[in-house]
Formats: sequence, C-alpha cells, structure tokens
Amino acid sequence: MFSWLGKDPGRGKDGDVLESVADGLKSLYTRRLLPLEEYYQFHNFHSPALEDADFVNKPMILLVGQYSTGKTTFIRYLLEQDFPGMRIGPEPTTDSFIAVMNGDTEGVIPGNALVVDPKKPFRKLNSFGNAFLNRFLCAQLPNQVLKSISIIDTPGILSGEKQRISRGYDFTQVLRWFAERVDRIILLFDAHKLDISDEFSEAIKAFRGQDDKIRVVLNKADQVDTQQLMRVYGALMWSLGKVINTPEVVRVYIGSFWSKPLQNTENRKLFEMEAHDLFKDIQSLPRNAALRKLNDLIKRARLAKVHAYIISHLKKEMPAMFGKENKKKELISKLPEIYIQLQREHHISPGDFPDVKKMQEQLQIYDFSKFHPLKPKLIEAVDNMLANKIASLMNVIRMEENSMPPQAVQGGAFNGNLEGPFNQGYGEGAGEGVDDEEWVIAKDKPKYDEIFYTLSPVNGKISGASAKKDMLNSKLPNTVLGKIWKLADCDKDGMLDDEEFALARHLIKVKLEGYELPNELPSHLVPPSHRKNTFFSE
Repeated sequence: MFSWLGKDPGRGKDGDVLESVADGLKSLYTRRLLPLEEYYQFHNFHSPALEDADFVNKPMILLVGQYSTGKTTFIRYLLEQDFPGMRIGPEPTTDSFIAVMNGDTEGVIPGNALVVDPKKPFRKLNSFGNAFLNRFLCAQLPNQVLKSISIIDTPGILSGEKQRISRGYDFTQVLRWFAERVDRIILLFDAHKLDISDEFSEAIKAFRGQDDKIRVVLNKADQVDTQQLMRVYGALMWSLGKVINTPEVVRVYIGSFWSKPLQNTENRKLFEMEAHDLFKDIQSLPRNAALRKLNDLIKRARLAKVHAYIISHLKKEMPAMFGKENKKKELISKLPEIYIQLQREHHISPGDFPDVKKMQEQLQIYDFSKFHPLKPKLIEAVDNMLANKIASLMNVIRMEENSMPPQAVQGGAFNGNLEGPFNQGYGEGAGEGVDDEEWVIAKDKPKYDEIFYTLSPVNGKISGASAKKDMLNSKLPNTVLGKIWKLADCDKDGMLDDEEFALARHLIKVKLEGYELPNELPSHLVPPSHRKNTFFSE
C-alpha cells in the first residue's frame, strides 16, 4: 500500500492510504477536480464526469478509417481468431461500434445493457440515446491478447453520397468521447484509396488535443509496387498535413495487416520492420496505462480551470436587472476577445482554451445570470493538485511499476515475432550465421586477410593505430568504431590478429548495411581460435 498526499487541510483528514495508482487518480479527481467541474457545469459543455471504471479499465485502442480499409481484419489479425459480431467485406459491413473485450465465455452484450454495467467504462455513453445504443455492442471472448488490452472497432467512415445520409446520432461526438478515454487511436488507410472524405476529415478533427495518442497505418501496402508505394506515402502525408494542420509529422506504419500471402514481396523486409514497431508500440500500452490516465487527468484539469474562468467572467459581465438577453448576445459575439483577455489576466496558454465556435454554439441555450461567480478555493484546490499532488502520484506510479512484473501484450499475432527464426532480425545483421556450423565470417576472410597483411602485422598482429587507419575508411563515427574495436578485440590485448581483424571488418559491414551492433559479441561470431578462452553471450 502507498501512503501519500499528506494531510488535506481543506477536509481535515489524515493522509490517504491507497492500494493502487487507480485509487490515487480517483481520489485526486473526486476531491480536487470534480467539485470545480460540477460548480461550473463542465460536464454539460465538455465531457461527462469520470467514473470508477475509467480509472481501472484496461488500455483501449480505437480503430478509425473509411470502409474497406481493413479495421475489422486488423483486429482479426491481432487476435488470430474471429470475434462475435465480426463482418468483413468491401462495402460498409461494420455498422456498429464494437468493443472487443476479454470474457470467460464468447458472446455479445447489446448497447443498452452495456451502458448500465458499472464494471464497464461505457456508462456515460447513455447520453447519446437509443439511436447510438442500438449501434453499440460488446463482443466478449476468451483471448490472451484481450487480457491486456481492449479494442474498439468503429463503423466504416462513409464517402461520396453515402456520407450525406444521417446516422441518427452524433458520430463525431461519439468518436471524441472515446478519444478522451482510449490509450491509442489508430487511423487506417487503404493504399488504393487515400481520399479523405468530409466525414473522415471531421472525425480526425474530433481528435484534436489527443495528438499524442494518434498513429496511422497505411494498410494493404503489398498490393502496390515500390514506386507506387512511395507516391501513395507522399500523398498520404500531404493529405494528413491538411487535415491535422500541425507541422509535426504523424507516425505512419506501412504494411499489410492480415494473414494472407503478400501479393508483392519486394518490400517484405520493410513490412516486417514496420509491423515490429507497431507491435512494440501496442505492447507498451499496459506498462504506460497509469501515466496515460494521469496525463489525461492533467489535460482535463487544465480545461476545467479555463472553463471556470470563462463561465465566471460571463456571469460577472451580466447586468443585474435589465438587458440580459442583449448582453448575452454581445458576450457570445465577443467570446474570442474574452479568450484573449483571460489569457492575459490568468497567464493561460491559448492552446488550453476550448474551440471558440463550439463554445459560442453551446452558450446559446444558457442563462448567464444563473452561472456562478469565480470561487478561488476551487481553483486553488486544482492548482495545488497540479503543482504538488501530481508529483506525489508520479512517485506512486514508479513504486507500483517497480513492484510489479513487466507488463506487455501477449498472445495472438504478438507471439509470432517473439521466438524462433521469424523474430525481428533473426539471421540478419549481427545474427547472420547464427545456426551455421562454420564461422559465418570464414567465407569473406580471404579478402579481409589481403587487407590485413598490407597493414604490416608484427608477430601475426596489427596495432591499434594500424587498425584505426583502415577502419576510418568506413567513414563511421568514432563512437561506432570504438564499439566495434571493443567487440573485435576478443583477448583485450589492444591488438588484432587476422581473425579479430576479419571480425572487425564484418561488424563494419553489418553497421553499413543498416543493422544495429550487439552490446556483447554473440557466440557464433567469436573467432574459432578465441572460443576456448572467451566468455561470450549465448
């Protein structure tokens, strides 16, 4: 158990004793932030109140893309099994939001039943009404991958005339709700159709403020050749730049995420490396889940503070008796100027303010005279949380991480690249020749020997100075060459014999081909004449 936060003078209670980081987050939210949110109607304007399940749920991944980009197939690829409610086809087949979660038995929970379950983090979706709940379900199944993460499949985003047909609920607002609560947002694109429809553009804009969660997958990349792939990638980056509207380049993973044979194998190596990077990113989610929840709580607190300043300012400007409606219209029209004024008064970053147009629309239905004035104690409680309590909770997170075994997503496709000859880098770079009986460098040793004897060896060895002259020809940085020297000088005598020199040349070749060097020399690379006297890694 963790004792933290110390004494709370506002409540006169003893220090909190918490069982977990989730308890700490919950305590901070309910005691420090929630009172501010309720006092200034934050939940009506921005986001519903957080519940217990929001603090303890597994990391979630939200998949978004136009129809036929492979969202459902991507889930099938990760799980390596079908899930209830799964439908795959070239037209919009997934017409519902499907939360794919772990369960003891396989089955489907419909939306109306799902949003009344206190153990699931979906209760606040009830506000979107029956039109949405009839298109929301949970697919439960026993699966090793789902023990660590949950995946949200979304309806295929429409294009052309189809996007003009109403869904019956606010699709963009639902996406925004999920974006605030998930750990990763994956946008899928098809290498054959990169057009970003109006609905897709609005969906991406709904993720504004959650940029750190967004990853992009360019799927079905095996169906085009290398030249076409370069053009498609460039076009995708250009299109994304227009929609996301930030100078930073979003991370794009290129590949074909299904179990079918590759149609074009010339980029196989690229696809393998990209899949490895994407898997690594997903596998890190359980380990970073607590930090993500803390980060989201901080973002929410900053927005709630700004909202309080806006609401209290509107209240202060309202007349006591007459002309309320005209003053309300004037304040709404001057909201951009009010934003600037509040930035200066309270030293707030412009990026912390909500979208001004959306705020103007929402304010139309409220009576400003019923808003509350500024209550400094509520603001101070949140400021104290951000300045002091968050740092304490960070220490609790580190303690909890150190006390628990390493967490990573396992099972399904994630096990396919962990062991055996098909793991990342097996038989390549420094791993080349790992299964050969003969020393892998022996085939190139004759040409290395020719160079070795031009360096004037003495008693069968060349000095460090002589080796340096040759190794510098590679144009590798001294830090890299220094590591190669350390690996190649097996007997640590400051000189290289012909086998050690051949090893050094081999490691230079490995690095020049773009592979990483090992931290310790693998057993299969140790020169034959040094094996009996050298301790090496298996």
